[in-house]
Amino acid sequence: MTSTNPTLDLAGGATAPPAGRRPAKRSSYRAAETRRKWYEIIGLTTPAVIVYVMFVLVPIGFAFYYSLFRWRGVGPPTDYVGFDNYVLAFQDPIFLDALRNNAIIVFGSLLIQGPIALGVALLLNRSFRGRTLFRLLAFVPYVLAEVTVGIMWKLLLSDAGTLNALMEAVGLGGLVQAWLADLDIVIWTLLFVLTWKYVGFAIILLLAGLSNVPQELNEAAAIDGASWWQTQRHITLPLLGPTIRIWMFLSMIGSLQVFDIIWVTSVPAVRSLGASATMATYMVDNGFFARLWGYGNAVAVILFVISFVAALIFQRFLLRRDIQGAVTGRAK
Repeated sequence: MTSTNPTLDLAGGATAPPAGRRPAKRSSYRAAETRRKWYEIIGLTTPAVIVYVMFVLVPIGFAFYYSLFRWRGVGPPTDYVGFDNYVLAFQDPIFLDALRNNAIIVFGSLLIQGPIALGVALLLNRSFRGRTLFRLLAFVPYVLAEVTVGIMWKLLLSDAGTLNALMEAVGLGGLVQAWLADLDIVIWTLLFVLTWKYVGFAIILLLAGLSNVPQELNEAAAIDGASWWQTQRHITLPLLGPTIRIWMFLSMIGSLQVFDIIWVTSVPAVRSLGASATMATYMVDNGFFARLWGYGNAVAVILFVISFVAALIFQRFLLRRDIQGAVTGRAK
């Protein structure tokens, strides 16, 4: 007698279900999993996207819109001038001086803070008594508020400040300078202040990178007869490369957008001549205090474009290898 149950064979044993049922269930399960993942992605990213659009993209759009008008902040903008504000900015020698000062700060920060931070980090990475205290002291300037640092150094470096008084007291009166008023040296004075403030961040970042260097590699190099300098050069520095590049990127963008320390420390009269101005301080001076809101927005857009292009170039040529190494593809 033949069984009428399609899932039983002649011997009464179980057989596979008819063809087509299991693949259909599997396909519907995969579709449900895909939908669930997309719901999770949308739910998690939507708040961040909304915040990003409202507080980044929308302000950028408004800044570009207002930059096309000659507007003093009263009533709706009606005097359309197109790109005249951008042309006026690049024709202003004070703005060109601000661009030059930003370039000095960018390259000065990389060339001065980098070697200092690397050397101090390598020393603080070794075991010795008081290492924790020295690490703390190196990081203290960075945690101080920018306004506090600016006021402190302004009091120290003013014409009748502590530094000049100390030099005269020890017989070094010939070295007394108008550190914040001399048009030739004020930008270098501000670069020193910025280095004192931010080198601690670079030190801590590099120390974090050094903590990820396997100690076994240093021990193996020592067994092979490598000196401390050879170990740092051929093992530590190559492995520290990604951390150094990340610090360079952060330092570059921060130097392009620097404002608070420059604003507080510099003398307004000197800044108005361009000797200590940066693009950010120039934007505030001309946009907020001179009430040239359209012109100030044009400067803000120029600053954004320069920072954005610099970030893209840096990522394309220096961070590309690190980013590619951090992204894992699906095994084929």
